[in-house]
Amino acid sequence: MNSLTQIKVGESLSEVTLPPVSRLDLIKYAGASLDFNPIHTIDEEASKAGLPGVIAHGMWTMGNLAKLFTPHHEIGFMKDYQIRFSGMVFLGDVITLKAVLTEETENAFIFSVRAVNQKEQDVIKGKVVFAKH
Repeated sequence: MNSLTQIKVGESLSEVTLPPVSRLDLIKYAGASLDFNPIHTIDEEASKAGLPGVIAHGMWTMGNLAKLFTPHHEIGFMKDYQIRFSGMVFLGDVITLKAVLTEETENAFIFSVRAVNQKEQDVIKGKVVFAKH
């Protein structure tokens, strides 16, 4: 399902699959967000922190969830965004973004959202309230 004008409770928006996470993605995000924690870009620092490798910024993953709603900007906007980090994202991971309509009100669509890795493990779970214009 792709159109918000026709979606019904229990149906999904079209999934979005991101390209494999690259170090360049994380370096660019570090610069944009001013989050220069080296666990996100330098292997040795991630290892010193006890991690199996560089991990993506949680906010990088969360921000990508907005891509589910970008095609629908003429209908409304993301009014509220609540998420919970539930797993780490590593270099090379392929993240798929998912949204299921859980409720529709007169003024908004309410979605359950998830980001999952290539093993179908949740890395983010949450809720988006998409307000209608």
